Amino acid sequence: MWGSAVTGDRYVLGISAYHGDASAALLRDGILVAAVAEERLRRVKHWAGFPARAIQSVLGHAGIRGGDVSRVALARDPGAHLLRKAAFALCRSPSVALMGGRIRHARAVGRIRRPLAAALGLPDRTLPPVHHVEHHRAHLASAFLASPYAEAACCAVDGFGDFVSTSAGVGEGTTIAIRRRVFFPHSLGVLYTAVTQYLGFEGYGDEFKVMALAAYGGRSLVPALRRLITLEAAGGFALDLTYFRHAREGAAMEWEGGYPVLAPVYASALEALLGPRRLPGEPLSQRHRDVASAVQAVFEDGLMHVLSALWESTRLPQLCLAGGCALNAVANALIPERTRFREVFVPPAAGDDGTAVGAALDVWHETTGAPRACVLRDAAYGPEHGGAEIDAAVARLEGDERYRIMRLSREGVVCVAADIVASGGIVGWYQGRSEWGARALGNRSIVADPRCGDVRDRINALVKGREAFRPLAPSILWDAFGDYFVGVPDAFMTRVASIRPERRDAIPAIAHVDGTARVHAVRRETSPDFHRLIEAFAARSGVPILLNTSFNESEPIVDTPAQAVDCFIRTGIDALVIEGIVVRRVR
Repeated sequence: MWGSAVTGDRYVLGISAYHGDASAALLRDGILVAAVAEERLRRVKHWAGFPARAIQSVLGHAGIRGGDVSRVALARDPGAHLLRKAAFALCRSPSVALMGGRIRHARAVGRIRRPLAAALGLPDRTLPPVHHVEHHRAHLASAFLASPYAEAACCAVDGFGDFVSTSAGVGEGTTIAIRRRVFFPHSLGVLYTAVTQYLGFEGYGDEFKVMALAAYGGRSLVPALRRLITLEAAGGFALDLTYFRHAREGAAMEWEGGYPVLAPVYASALEALLGPRRLPGEPLSQRHRDVASAVQAVFEDGLMHVLSALWESTRLPQLCLAGGCALNAVANALIPERTRFREVFVPPAAGDDGTAVGAALDVWHETTGAPRACVLRDAAYGPEHGGAEIDAAVARLEGDERYRIMRLSREGVVCVAADIVASGGIVGWYQGRSEWGARALGNRSIVADPRCGDVRDRINALVKGREAFRPLAPSILWDAFGDYFVGVPDAFMTRVASIRPERRDAIPAIAHVDGTARVHAVRRETSPDFHRLIEAFAARSGVPILLNTSFNESEPIVDTPAQAVDCFIRTGIDALVIEGIVVRRVR
């Protein structure tokens, strides 16, 4: 069975299309070999549409052509839950705009063969089989089938996908049995997004900002926000739709060929409850901070309600969690405290980009019957660019008296970078393959000294151009985690941990106002170069931690060497380390 499966179905291409964070992933013999979000290649955050460049990128990394792909797995199934959709249309009488938007989206997904053929370079008639995988099944598979667990409870929580907002069940071996779903229009993700928009953060993915802002607020408005949702038996919940627009009027979204723009999902009743909405750019008041704190608390209560019921029905100690809501690192940290799950696996791409991997894994195991062989222990599955590209990018700086260029050994690069950071400098660190997912984990990172109290403000203002209240993360040697933090080490930066009180004064640049940090724990075996850099910094400072933020400035994380050089030139970064080259800014 295994031999024939490998011969007949060696390459499975997974894609997430016509939604924010479009992406592609490629399996070879059931093992992930490449994955990338279209945003990295198009240079538009959260790019929505068909991921043609991502498809070409993963095929190129594997050295294959479109004709070598055995099967395509699409993380969308317009035919899923048709009875539920029909019942909703009959009972709720949704607006023409809402129904029209859904029909247009379904048609785009249904007409996928043409852009797929173009991306693969094949005539339509020779395309490999295309499998539609229900969106939430793809989320669940992205977590469980790539986890280290043979058996685990599984949960996916997001805004919506294929008419579902929450799904929960059990993974065992290569199968996932979904036991419970929460359907449109009820959604923890929509609740959080609605309040995010009310607070004046209107960009796609701005929920991260509210999560950070919540630490500055009090809980006085929690009772008011609890009116938005009712927690029901067996882990269910229902929104009070008085406060939301999406169920009746819809929420228009641009999801094809660019930045996804989501229309407001909150109704005027939310302003009647909480007061006037904050306009984008308006100064943040204490009331705004309290609203952020309250929605975080209500969201946490809802998530723990879902997960506690899942534990009661499974009694399994391990949990695999995915979906956009699984990117809430503050809530994730509470799971072992407020539920009886003892181990939690959240993949590096827990959002919609990750469904490309999940769909591919689901189809691989369904069609081959092969045992599991894919465990995500690191996130370096993105593109890699060679020496010629690096040389061409750096050549632009040759002869410019503002820069000093050094070509060094691997050891020399580490030593120079550690010296610069230890002396207060900010370094752009570009090594190897880019990371899969939303986080920079030591391959496309900006690093600095966590001991410098002002470095966070410098990076936010001079490099990142973002709000001052947003924290920056630490990367720490795996074995040193317990010396500085309380919690569980995590390789993918998917949960926060409390800084030990006696250590907070030593690392002020990465301490959030509530004494926590979203920690990236680094293993030598999975990230040898970054591990060496942290070791070298520790030898100079006595602290086995680097401040680590993504290598970008109001854009997707840099992909190519040219983009890294551009970002270095236009920001306040002091030095660029790009493979074996160090470029220092001459002051």
